[in-house]
Amino acid sequence: MVIKMGSFKDKVVVVTGAGGGLGKAHAIEFAKRGAKVVVNDLGGSDDGRGKSDMADLVVDEIHSFGGEAIANKASVADKKGAQSIVDDAVNTYGTLDILVNNAGILRDKSFKNMDMGDWDIVMNVHLNGTSYVTKAAWDIMWRKSYGRILFTSSTSGIFGNFGQANYGAAKMGMLGLMNVLAIEGLSKNIRVNTLAPDAETRLIATIPGAQVNPDNPDPMRHPKLVSPAVLLLCDEDAPTNKTVHAGNGKFACSATYINEPLNFSADVTYEDLLERKSELFDMSNAQEMSGLLRVQQMLSEQMNADNSD
Repeated sequence: MVIKMGSFKDKVVVVTGAGGGLGKAHAIEFAKRGAKVVVNDLGGSDDGRGKSDMADLVVDEIHSFGGEAIANKASVADKKGAQSIVDDAVNTYGTLDILVNNAGILRDKSFKNMDMGDWDIVMNVHLNGTSYVTKAAWDIMWRKSYGRILFTSSTSGIFGNFGQANYGAAKMGMLGLMNVLAIEGLSKNIRVNTLAPDAETRLIATIPGAQVNPDNPDPMRHPKLVSPAVLLLCDEDAPTNKTVHAGNGKFACSATYINEPLNFSADVTYEDLLERKSELFDMSNAQEMSGLLRVQQMLSEQMNADNSD
């Protein structure tokens, strides 16, 4: 039975890479709450090769409990394919409210041994693919003055991880894209956030030394334990410009901090900065900072100035 509750009833949701793992879990949770879901998945292997009918199987599962869903098997890394994902949502359900960018692949190697073709394909799927689908969705959300967009990042980008230079760079790019779009979407009620998930999936299973079974994940490492954060970041009262870490029954938020600047005169030299090196790297009094916070501060100052006139 569909759980028609909360703010998702009749919302139109696109989830990319939803043929298994995290994306499948997200799609099912939206559908259980009455959302109409476009399940996108090329159906390729963990490194992006091949195709399959994974998306159809997820749609069948959603239909089995009375939910609404359609399948789309386009590649997000193809501009026309990315557009078709959004077009399918609009042509079938009339609009698009929520976009969860989840599609991804791995081509892990140390940077020294990495073929730049593997760099390109990972960047194309993760960063370019996310941008292509988001651009197709953005125009619709802009016109209707409503939208919720989620990017899927990773601690491999936020904090770093050996052997994942391509993946880490692409995933850190999600934060840059979020930072800008959260500002640009502010006046149009388009809220943009980023997820850093942790779960047993087929991508994690490819990492050397990983002891996981994506077909039968540990209950505390199941992808569905990430989905509550996804729904929270996409509901009516969603924040914007937030990065949430989710998995293993744990949820946390990370942010960018900056310390007080060191002030010098116009003739500052390397030696001057060297003398104050310890101060430069002292983060004990750092404060959270983002472009959105600066914009909000400017708007607040302008409002206060207008009220005082």
